[in-house]
Amino acid sequence: MKNSKIILIGSDHAGFNLKEKLKIYLAKSGLQAKDMGAYSKERCDYPLVAYELARLIALKKYPRGVLICKSGIGNSIAANKLSGVRAALCYNLAAARLSREHNDSNILVLGAAFVNSSLAKRMLRAWLNTRFSGGRHKRRLNQIKKIEERAGCAKR
Repeated sequence: MKNSKIILIGSDHAGFNLKEKLKIYLAKSGLQAKDMGAYSKERCDYPLVAYELARLIALKKYPRGVLICKSGIGNSIAANKLSGVRAALCYNLAAARLSREHNDSNILVLGAAFVNSSLAKRMLRAWLNTRFSGGRHKRRLNQIKKIEERAGCAKR
C-alpha cells in the first residue's frame, strides 16, 4: 500500500500534548505522522477529527492511524462508525498487541487521561510492530464485515 510509512494522527484539545509527543516519536522511528488536528490546545470537537482520520483509513488511503482524546471513548465510538475501520481503545501493552494480533486494528485509540507519554510510546511501538495472526481471527473479522454489510454500513 502506498503511504505505508505514513501514520495518521489526530486528537482533540485534551489529547493535543500527547499527540505532539507521539509525532516526534514516530519521526524518530522513521515514520511520518500526518497530523489531522487538533492544531492547538484550543477546545474543539473530537468527532470531526475522528471522522476525517477514520474516513481516510476506510478509503484505504492510509493503512493506520492514531486517535487521542481525554478518555479515548468518544474517538473510538466515532471512528468505528465507518465500515472497515477497527479502532481499538487501549490502555495497556497487552491490549495494544492483541488489538493487532487478533483484531487487525487499523486505528489505535488512546485516552490521554489514562496513558502517559512513556506508556503511549511503548504501546504505539508494540501496535506498529505486531502483525495480524489470521487463522480463526480472520474468520471472525469476516463475520464483522458481514454484520457491517447487513447493517447497511458497507461502502457502496
